[in-house]
Parts: sequence; structure tokens; C-alpha cells
Amino acid sequence: MPFLFFMARCLLVRDDHTPGRAAFPVVDAHNHLWGGWDRLADVVRVMDACGVAVYADLTANLNLRFEGGGYRFEPSDLSLFFERCATVAPGRFYCFTTATFSVPWDRPLFTDALAFVTRTVEMLRDHAARGARGLKILKELGLRYRDGEGNLVRVDDPRLDPIWETCAELGLPVLIHQSDPVGFFEPVTPDNEHFTTMLRYPDWSFADPHYPRKRELLERRDRLIARHPRTTFILPHVANWPENLGYVSDLLDRFPNVYIDFSARLDELGRQPYRTRELFLRHQDRILFGTDMPANEAMYRTYFRFLETFDEFFAPPDYEGRIPENPRWFIYGIGLPRSVLARIYYRNALRIIPGLRRQWAKQAFLRKP
Repeated sequence: MPFLFFMARCLLVRDDHTPGRAAFPVVDAHNHLWGGWDRLADVVRVMDACGVAVYADLTANLNLRFEGGGYRFEPSDLSLFFERCATVAPGRFYCFTTATFSVPWDRPLFTDALAFVTRTVEMLRDHAARGARGLKILKELGLRYRDGEGNLVRVDDPRLDPIWETCAELGLPVLIHQSDPVGFFEPVTPDNEHFTTMLRYPDWSFADPHYPRKRELLERRDRLIARHPRTTFILPHVANWPENLGYVSDLLDRFPNVYIDFSARLDELGRQPYRTRELFLRHQDRILFGTDMPANEAMYRTYFRFLETFDEFFAPPDYEGRIPENPRWFIYGIGLPRSVLARIYYRNALRIIPGLRRQWAKQAFLRKP
């Protein structure tokens, strides 16, 4: 019998206090330009309309786009980021680099580990000198990338240690994506809460046992963090285990060099608003605002609604930033105090992203009425 997805029409009478603009100027510390140089002016228009002062392109040396059953990327020139962003909107963007961690999935990450690390360190120093503010590690490391002998390259591979230590030396935070929602690692069957996600993005299914399991990926990442206490790590998507906020809170307690963002996880957080609010209050100095979605006004305003109001039973954005009529589930706002909102919207980012405080101080956007 074929699976039929059915969502009953909601008859609740609900208040809507969606803010038109955020309570404070915003740093979107986790996003990409999605290959859209021709859309750059439109992104700035959305930022102006919603109160987003500064926007991070974490993959400034790649062209990244949604395509087929997931996303695709190919190398780009970091110089294009600086040339085009400076021309269209000076001071409104900053970037991270993926350095050498962006080869196609079907090619070895390296055949000579020492040569790869040497080249990566040289590129990091060059990109930092040109203005990159951190290193972005895609999920492919530890999940798909293999060496020349066909062995999986794990994120805690000691051969890579000089890279993380170089980031510490340069003051570059490492934003490292490991694992994905629990449902991405489970069989694609109707009882999987991400069943409809897997149908839309089949490349994101890691149910095949040749992939490492979710817990393995997180354990390896946590060992890496413990081994490099001088390096600042940003763990996106609520440390990639938003279904287990007790674990996330313990992780932040254990490692003072760790920050998290909550990009692309309003759906996971908003269905558990009490525990989420507790996490955000307890760790308010360690959480960054980020969306990881193509910029549009409805998407940003839904993020603000989640953070600033106690509105109930509203739809979160999907992974491409659209607000669906029939989401997998609905979410609830967590109504954070203004002092906490200020930290999450911009103050925490100013503290840990190198050079951002100077850029912020020169930001003409902040002086607009």
C-alpha cells in the first residue's frame, strides 16, 4: 500500500506577533551566497528590510547551490568574494574559507597526507591574510572523503592536527559540520520523522551502513575538540544533535572552546520550546545566530518570531528557506529576554570572529534610523 502523507487543517485561533525587524542588528554567522552573485543586491535588500547588518559566506572559495537531491559545489576564487561584495555592499559581508577541504566526493581527499596538510596550512595563511575570518569544514570530512588507499579520513585523524593548530595560531575559528539529524541515518521508511526530507533530498540519506553512524561521527569530533583546547570550534546546527539538548548542554559545559549555532534547526528546537529556552538562557554567551538558508524576508522573520515571541504552533522554514503550509510539525516561540537576544543576535559573533568588531564599528547600516 503506498504511503500517503496527510496533514489535517489546523483550526486553532493563534496570535501572530512576527517582528518585521529583529530587536537588535543581526549577524547571520552561518550562511552562504548559494552561487548567487547575480542575487547579491537582492540579498542586501532582504538584509536591510529585516535588520541583518552583516552576513557570513562560509564557503567563499566555492560555488554552492541546491541541486538534484542535495547540494553541489565546485571551486571558486576567493578574490571574487572580496571584489563583488566590496562593490555591491561594502562592510555587509565577511567570509570563511574551506581551504582544501572541497574536493568532489568521488576523488581522494589526498594521496600524500603530509603534502596535503602542508598545502592546507599554506592556503589558510594566505586566505587569512586576504581577509578570510575562519575555516569551514563540510560534512564530507569523516563521512565521505577517503585517502588514496580508500580509507575513510576521520575528522580526528592525527595527521590533520597541524591544520587545527594553525587555526589556533591565526585566531581563526573552525566551523565544523559533523553528522546530521538522526532521521538522516535511519532507513527511509514512513515511520522516519524525516521521511519527506529524504524523498526530497536523497543525497542526504546516510542509512547505508557503509557510512559511519551518527554517534561515531560525534564521538570523533568531540575527541578532536578535546585534543585542541586552543582552537575555537563553532559547531553548527546545535552541535548537530538538537534532538538531544542534554548532550549539547553538557558539551558546552565540558569545552570552553566550543560555540554553537542553531542554523536550519528551528524545526528541531521549536517543538521542544521549554528545553530549548533553558539551553539558550544557560549558554547565552556561547550561541550564534545563523540561518544556512537562501535569504528571504519570511525566513528571517520566522527566526525572529521564534526567538522573540511566545507565539504558538507556527511553521518553521524548510531547508531552502521557504515557509511550508504543511510542515512536518509546527513550532513554538521561546520569548528570550532582550539581554539574551543581544548576545545571540550580534555580541557573541563580535567576540569570536576576528576583525568583525572593527567591521561592525564602521557599519553605516547601524547608523540608519
